[in-house]
Amino acid sequence: MTQGSSTPMPEARLSAVTLDARSIGRARPDIEHERSVAIFDLLESNYFRLLASPEGPYRLNLVLAQDRLMFEITDSAGLALATVPLALGSFRRLARDYVLVCESYYDAIRTAPPSRIEAIDMGRRAMHDEGSQLLTERLKGRVEIDPPTARRLFTLICALHWKA
Repeated sequence: MTQGSSTPMPEARLSAVTLDARSIGRARPDIEHERSVAIFDLLESNYFRLLASPEGPYRLNLVLAQDRLMFEITDSAGLALATVPLALGSFRRLARDYVLVCESYYDAIRTAPPSRIEAIDMGRRAMHDEGSQLLTERLKGRVEIDPPTARRLFTLICALHWKA
């Protein structure tokens, strides 16, 4: 979206998302599945614009370095455009809690009454909204994303926090 516009630019998007194999590594098959689904959902529909560089589409490689998630952003040909660090400290508690609520939700689906499932789901959605707003704030001035993309990126960050 351009400032003041509600029409997304088709080139302002992510065309590929990869996880750095050295810093993030492989996980159990169920966690790898969660990560793959999060990436698929993100690529299916997103709005992502690097403010200091030419239009996309962009490729995003996520790298863990110390206590930061590095957004290595390249153009579609692989030319480096920017590396945007994201401190993970402010996400750690929220991501851990979100993962626990998701696990409770999946367990509840099997045995709990609908009212309990709805209550857990409301809490899960509220935490998801909080995480996506935090992500949008932390990327402000460097990367512009819309709320659905922020939600999908937050889901991916949480999938990286799932216990390996």
